[in-house]
Amino acid sequence: MSDREFSVRPARLADVPAIHALLRAQAAAGNLLPRTQENLVRHVRDFIVAERDGTLAGVGALEIMGPDLGEVRSLAVAPAFHRQGIGEQLTRALIAQAGVVGLKRLMALTYVPEFFARLGFEVVSKDDLPEKVWQVCVKCYKFNRCDEIAVMLRLDAPAGAKASAGG
Repeated sequence: MSDREFSVRPARLADVPAIHALLRAQAAAGNLLPRTQENLVRHVRDFIVAERDGTLAGVGALEIMGPDLGEVRSLAVAPAFHRQGIGEQLTRALIAQAGVVGLKRLMALTYVPEFFARLGFEVVSKDDLPEKVWQVCVKCYKFNRCDEIAVMLRLDAPAGAKASAGG
């Protein structure tokens, strides 16, 4: 099945229960940190969804961490839709959004850095992300034992450099 059969659009409040269910399942599997339904309502404007025939296939969010740094968060694809290009389609849409709002760097914390590497992200030290560490990570129950890998995409790199990096 082609990813062109999926539409990507901004999330709506009516999507929150389905987004919450998908993220809750991914958190239970240890793939993501949990988010409450109330948090999702407050941050619904950060989210985009992929859907087909009204069914939520995947979700992702762009959170702005500072004047030049954004984060890809809560990226998840429903198991029934794995390996259909939805994660890549969502991430590319979030990269485009980051560029539109003028961010220069886009980061993610992930267990699958190879996925992000295919899109031009590079592994970096969490020490390079004080905005993330001191705004969000410091409040996380995994703060002193975080096992996620930080990746970064420079959006202000020259066009030729980004293209050669796979982005």
